Amino acid sequence: MHDKLTCYIYKSMPRIKSFDENVVLEKAMNLFWKKGFYATSMQDLVTHLEINRASIYDTYGDKMQLFLRAFTHYRKTSLSSLRTFLYSQHSVKEGFKNLFLNIADEAESDKDHKGCLVVNTATELAAHDEVIKSIIQNNQKTFVNLFKDHLKTGVENGEISPEKDLESLALFLFTLNNGIKVLNRTYDSKNNLKKMVENALTILD
Repeated sequence: MHDKLTCYIYKSMPRIKSFDENVVLEKAMNLFWKKGFYATSMQDLVTHLEINRASIYDTYGDKMQLFLRAFTHYRKTSLSSLRTFLYSQHSVKEGFKNLFLNIADEAESDKDHKGCLVVNTATELAAHDEVIKSIIQNNQKTFVNLFKDHLKTGVENGEISPEKDLESLALFLFTLNNGIKVLNRTYDSKNNLKKMVENALTILD
């Protein structure tokens, strides 16, 4: 009787997770980023995350739910880093230039040629998944608005003409941002990328 009671109490106790959910989410994000959604199997996740399948389902849901959480984490981190970088620059124009030159430099450190998870996801999933499509569209609006707000700072401090169409400029810069990240995956000439950045940013003059 005592053994049965002990067993019942044990089964009734909430399971204590033996892993850090945020660390595992970061690892899942990097795996999806490297392989893509479809090429990443549940067994890949089990092996890479070093937790069992049941723990993945209990904590994060199915593969798509885990991907969406990892994707959200990536976007929040990227947005925070971008905002911090831009507003740490002394000049709006130089800030954008440094941002895009840094992106061009990332090709050397991106040994797996992962590129940008948002761009990769838009290419792989957005055309036939309405949830992903909506997330990508909202992400674009967020980044364009951030660029537009930063351009307004340039107008206020006299760097950028008040006659400029800031909405169009912000969309152009967002497109340039994504374009460089795509080219980073296949384009070998970093010097040409940097020249392209400098030429493209003359639009701010």
